Order: sequence, then C-alpha cells, then structure tokens
Amino acid sequence: MLQLSPDSSFHFEILRAISLAPYQGADVSEVLTAAAKITPGDFESFYAAFNGLAARVHAQAEGIDVNKYPVSARNAYFREATYLRSAEFYLHGNWEDSRINSVWEKHRAAFDKALALLPVPGQRVTLKAQGFDVPAIFYGCGLPGRRPVILMCSGYDGSQEELYHVGAEAALTRGINVITFEGPGQPTVRREQNAGFIHDWERVVSPVVDYALARDDIDPNAIGLWGYSLGGYLAARAAAFEPRLAAVMAVDGASDFGATIHSKFPPEMAALFKSGNKEAVDQAMAQTLASPGAPTPLRWGVEHGMWAFNTKSPFEWATRCLDFKLGDAIHNIKMPFFVADAENDDLMPGQAKGVAEAVGEVATYHLFATEDGAGEHCSIGAAVLQNQVIFDWFQEVVSRNKA
Repeated sequence: MLQLSPDSSFHFEILRAISLAPYQGADVSEVLTAAAKITPGDFESFYAAFNGLAARVHAQAEGIDVNKYPVSARNAYFREATYLRSAEFYLHGNWEDSRINSVWEKHRAAFDKALALLPVPGQRVTLKAQGFDVPAIFYGCGLPGRRPVILMCSGYDGSQEELYHVGAEAALTRGINVITFEGPGQPTVRREQNAGFIHDWERVVSPVVDYALARDDIDPNAIGLWGYSLGGYLAARAAAFEPRLAAVMAVDGASDFGATIHSKFPPEMAALFKSGNKEAVDQAMAQTLASPGAPTPLRWGVEHGMWAFNTKSPFEWATRCLDFKLGDAIHNIKMPFFVADAENDDLMPGQAKGVAEAVGEVATYHLFATEDGAGEHCSIGAAVLQNQVIFDWFQEVVSRNKA
C-alpha cells in the first residue's frame, strides 16, 4: 500500500480518517492535504494539521443554510467531527491537557448537529449498568415494523461516533436498525465517568440487549452484536455470556489481547515485567516513552492505554491487559459467529483463525485479502467490501432464523 506517512502509526491513522469517506465521514483530498503538514513522530504536528482542517470545515458548515441544504450541512458537520477526533488522538500522554476534553466537546457538538439531520434522526440514550452507565445511540432505518438490529461497539481507542461511518450507515441502507454504544475505557465513559476498561464486556452488552428488546421497532429474534478491533474480543466475550444474541460479528477476531500487548514490548522490558518489579517497570517505561526516539506505536499504545485503563502505572496497565483473554469461555458461544481476519494485520496477527477454530461449527471465518485493499487491521480503507460481506452474512442468518 502507498504509505501516507513514514511513521507507521501516523500512516494508519491518516488512512483511518480517509477510510470514512464512503459513508460521509471525510473527504479524501482534505485529509491528504492535512497529512502533508504532519511531521513523522511529532504528535503536536498531527494535532495541528487535523485541528486546522476541522476549523476550516466548521467554517464551511456554519456558512450553510441548514433549512435549505440539510444534506450539505450534515456532510460538513460529520467531517468536522471526524477531523476533531483525529486531532485529539495522540494527546493522552498528558492527562492535564485540556484539549482532551475541549476538542472532544467540539467533536460531540459537530456530530450531534449532523445526527439531527439524518433522514431518521439518531437518538442518544443512557442505559444503566452495574457500576456505570452505557451511552448509546439508536439509529432507525426508517422502515416500518420490527426490524433486525446490530449492536455495535469499538475497541481500544474508537468511539461510537466513528462507527456511524464504519458500519452503521451501511447497515441502515440495508434495512437494519443500529445501536452503537460505549463501555468503560472508551471515549465517553472514560471522560464522563472516569471509568477504565473492563474485560467482562457482557456487563456492557446485556443492558443494550435489554434496551433493544424493550423497543417495538426491533425484531427480538434478530439482534446481532458487532465488535471492531479490540471490540472483536469484547463481542466474543459478551457472546459467551449473552444467549439472547442471534448472531455475532468479530472484526477482527481476537482471543488474547494481553499476549498481543506484551509481544510488542522490547525484550528487556518484557523480561523486567516478568520479574514482577512494578517500580522498575514503571521507571523503565517512563524513560523509554520520554526518549526522543521512542517509536510512535509504542509511545501511543502505552500512553493511551494508561489513560483508557485509568492508571498512571505502565505495570498495572500491562497487568490488566492480561485479563482480556477468552480462555475456556469461548466454548460457550453457540450462536452464528462471523470472524473477520485481515491478511496483513500486524496488530493481532493469527488470532482470528484460532478464534474461529475454537468456536467450531457455528463460526464463519473470512480472510480479507491485501490484494483487494482489505488486508490492513480491521480491513481499514475497505469498508464497502467489508460491509458487503459481513452484512450479507448477517441478513442470511436472520433470514434462516425466520424460516
């Protein structure tokens, strides 16, 4: 693939923004113009480039007469929201940085303006869970009667707003209702409730299923769960304990997040962690992250991870990551289970195939190919193809259930 930055992490995040273009989330040349201003490894330059782009698009949006041209206004506000998310992405190394919240608030305001301009306006709801609240958005497809629904969650760093452009709009156009949601550790819950990640994701999903079943526009026998990136683990974990789901989709399949994280550590750091010396690990990691030559994937992965898990200790973060392992619970999954894999995935390589094999005969495994432009992690940049394959599978499953 053509590299959008010599910095591998920046390349992926620039591609991530571009990938939302088919479903109103970005415009290609806007992102490429911003990308040209980014210095590899310089987090502030990444912020400045995308924040400047967001400001320009905001000015465009505000200049549109929303009563005359609601579609134009919606498109602009959706793009502004995407660029603000991108701008804020690398700021979590300093928890005192006010932009972590101020930029997110602007992102939320832009997204909500677009949300209100959808053919069927999205509805934000707050669902009660044990020990925390679950923020969710209901998207109606606009068709009468009880319709299938897909519950969608992201992973380590994604927001429910991003999911509209990744998969929700594609599902809506197929006559499928959508409920996006977030749990502890994810952007809204971390900010508003100061709640770090939990591994037992059924605690998040079950209240969303309860909400879906209480609606009169949802088919209670056609509830799907779709998880993205680390959400592939989260969805699988929930599926093992939530039998009311008709189908589950893991994009991509993941079974052991802790092993993935620990495999990225330099050998000396991995050995130090195994020694169990918390103080030594924390000190060594702090020195590594402060080094001008610290690789962006390592620096961002640890800094964001500590923020998302709500801990200032690298040792505690790395220890808690080990809880994100399916183990024997994977054998509890009994409903149709789609496992996506990406041929060139270097974040969680090899895990998807193992998940499908462990789930057994109810699993459908699909490898998205690099030749089709779908080989990156979560097939980023190939959403149209990915959605075609996955949502066609979901519609086939719920059709069989009705037969």
